[in-house]
Amino acid sequence: MAKVSINLATGSIQKEDIIVGIDLGTTNSLVAFIDPDKTPKVINDTGKGVLVPSVVHFDTAGGITVGNEAKNYLITDPQNTIFSVKRLLGRSYNDIQNYQDFFSYKVIDDNTESLVKVKVGDRFYTPIELSGLILKELKDRAEHALKTPVTRAVITVPAYFNDSQRQATRDAGKLAGLDVLRIVNEPTAASLAYGIGLNPEETKTVAVYDLGGGTFDVSILQIQNGIFEVLSTNGDTFLGGDDFDRAILEYWIEKNGLNQAELTQNRELTQQLRLKAEEAKKAFTHQSLFNEKIGDIWCTIDRNTFEELITPKVQQTITACSNALKDADLTIADIDEVIMVGGSTRTALVKSKVAEFFGRPVHNEVNPDEVVALGAAIQADILAGNRTDILLLDVTPLSLGIETMGGLMDVIIPRNSKIPTKAGRQYTTSIDGQVNMKISVYQGERDLVKENRKLAEFDLKGIPAMPAGFPKVDINFLLNADGILTVQAIELRSGTKQEVEVKPAYGITDDQVEQMLMDSITHAQDDVQQRMAIEARTEGEQMVYQAERFVEKHGALLSVAEVAETHQYVQALKEVLTSGDKDLILKKVDDLNNLTRPYAERVMDQAIGTAMKGKSVE
Repeated sequence: MAKVSINLATGSIQKEDIIVGIDLGTTNSLVAFIDPDKTPKVINDTGKGVLVPSVVHFDTAGGITVGNEAKNYLITDPQNTIFSVKRLLGRSYNDIQNYQDFFSYKVIDDNTESLVKVKVGDRFYTPIELSGLILKELKDRAEHALKTPVTRAVITVPAYFNDSQRQATRDAGKLAGLDVLRIVNEPTAASLAYGIGLNPEETKTVAVYDLGGGTFDVSILQIQNGIFEVLSTNGDTFLGGDDFDRAILEYWIEKNGLNQAELTQNRELTQQLRLKAEEAKKAFTHQSLFNEKIGDIWCTIDRNTFEELITPKVQQTITACSNALKDADLTIADIDEVIMVGGSTRTALVKSKVAEFFGRPVHNEVNPDEVVALGAAIQADILAGNRTDILLLDVTPLSLGIETMGGLMDVIIPRNSKIPTKAGRQYTTSIDGQVNMKISVYQGERDLVKENRKLAEFDLKGIPAMPAGFPKVDINFLLNADGILTVQAIELRSGTKQEVEVKPAYGITDDQVEQMLMDSITHAQDDVQQRMAIEARTEGEQMVYQAERFVEKHGALLSVAEVAETHQYVQALKEVLTSGDKDLILKKVDDLNNLTRPYAERVMDQAIGTAMKGKSVE
């Protein structure tokens, strides 16, 4: 194996290959790099365009298409075409159940806090795998265009992404064969693209207004000594340029007296009208009247009418800007710069309303579709040590985390995190009446703890005896400037608390760090596949436990045939638990879940009926 040197100050691999910056978007994604002239550039491979639609299509033969070609299947094969997967990253079903109608594909409902899965045919995909496919497409395009291997990346995420969503993004990168050196906030990347924050002497407060195809958010950043602090974020994850297209579409439907029910049936015509509406929206950047036909249907609208139609939506974004300022405890006068991000900010009304609200000209000189990816490339260049004018703060060279069910490593502080830092995550019990929880702390990059370095272990005792899933245990990691790690566990309902102090770097040589990083890259694909198989088995074991407990407690309310069928399905799930076949295990989990759901609803209805007996409802 070729030896690769590692810069322990940054935790990154020092090699001549390129580090790319990736904007993994809800609607479109793109990849950028720093060219030999030290200029950030987006990659346009084989003339397909800079923007890669964040869309994945699965055909019946098992073929996978990503990007431009996959987008064509959104109308012709919607149930096998996955879009907006970024909305699902790091989310449980409970998080997205109110938006179920938004997705044309099947999002698995298991009514739990476990992360969502997407079912396509007989296969089950996690949002991490789907995002991994998009990132793999970006990696392939970059390698093809640059004629060099691409193994390292900086990936951007919205400022409001939580720890679980950030870790999911890292895992998706790993699955695509990328060593993710850092996860960077999108508004931070946009600021870097404008050169804001590169001067350590500078102190600025910046508003970043990001209006994409389907999402909107505004972030207020404070930049001091090269450190970007997010003071507040606000927005709407279901508001964007698509709403502008829809407003034009509905206007044409009304003007032409079209039948909405017929249009619903005629998907092809609806899609043609939607695309024509998008064309009209874009045309208004350089003309004031749009006048075209689709068959006998006149598609006519002027810019004034268009602006009237979208004013309510634009006003919603301005209200969010006002709320973000309030949350940051700032006024408009405190904002030094306003940066526009996202393709929908090209709309003249949007630019003028934002400039009017903040009382200053907005930055839109850099292409708003590309600005985040370009900033990510600049961050990548900083991490590569190519920017001598920028001081890199101390970072932790290896990830820190704890062991979870199945012997998996759950990362709490990822490698390359600036120190001092703190991070935490919430856990719960897996068995009814569990009163103790063993917390094992590990350091390393592998998905299985047995491949990592154990730092400490302690028991959190005195958890109140409650049903599985009820206790809420916060585990917090605090890493100080001297590299001392304090791990604290606290059960929130009872206040039971325990902590331990360790020094992660103690007794570990630079060569060992280098070897651990190399092993994580070499085994990335196998590790992720193993992790997903273990997660599926753990989920299956939980399902078996719950189903058996349910029959034990409520068997009297089920028929003999129903009890027998439940046992049969439980047995079928038990038989595949050790198979290592993720899809087979999840199929049996799904089958058992579908079988028992009506029984659980019946038990619930009877319990409510008994409780209400003899009581009058006014």
